[in-house]
Amino acid sequence: MIETRSEGKFITLEGGEGAGKSTSREYIVDLLTAGGIPFVETREPGGTALGESLRSLLLTKDGTPPSVEAELLMVFAARAQHLHEVIEPALASGKWVLCDRFTDATYAYQGYGRGFDLSTIEVLERMVQKDRQPDLTLLFDLDPKVGIERARNRAELDRFESEELAFFERVREGYLARAGCSERFVVINAAQAITEVQASIRTSLTAFIEGRKHG
Repeated sequence: MIETRSEGKFITLEGGEGAGKSTSREYIVDLLTAGGIPFVETREPGGTALGESLRSLLLTKDGTPPSVEAELLMVFAARAQHLHEVIEPALASGKWVLCDRFTDATYAYQGYGRGFDLSTIEVLERMVQKDRQPDLTLLFDLDPKVGIERARNRAELDRFESEELAFFERVREGYLARAGCSERFVVINAAQAITEVQASIRTSLTAFIEGRKHG
């Protein structure tokens, strides 16, 4: 049984397309529920009425796509509202927050994928988040070729999922670069069988909850 603690913790899930975050999120929800940990489940972009509206605009393939600058600002606008309306209040009340994607995705997709200047993303990050960072980030790592094939078999591709393979290779490079610079990351091999992925999740999450060093 996982034991709860009084302070709220912020856990994020990251990874490229088809890496199995949705399935893994459901498993984590079960673990937190079984452990009696009060939590809020959310996602980015999204999580609020404003965020979900911006998400629809970001993902649609209809109309003229936003410029790289507009895309980046939309992502951070959604995040600012998300932090204000959902994330910070939940953490302050002692609840944990389980979030599908956060700012690491912005560095990976808009920074490495789109080639946007990383220092500009850092400025926006400081402005919107202040000192707020995830306490634990689970990065589901997968060969982009495999991930895109999984995504194609799952549903119709959105605007991001329709990018060329080279884009996703840069995204993966960005994620791994981020993971190499911070101890809050746990990199999970998403090419494993689901039972092995779940075993890695449980080990990492239990270690985190018990205060042991993870990684």
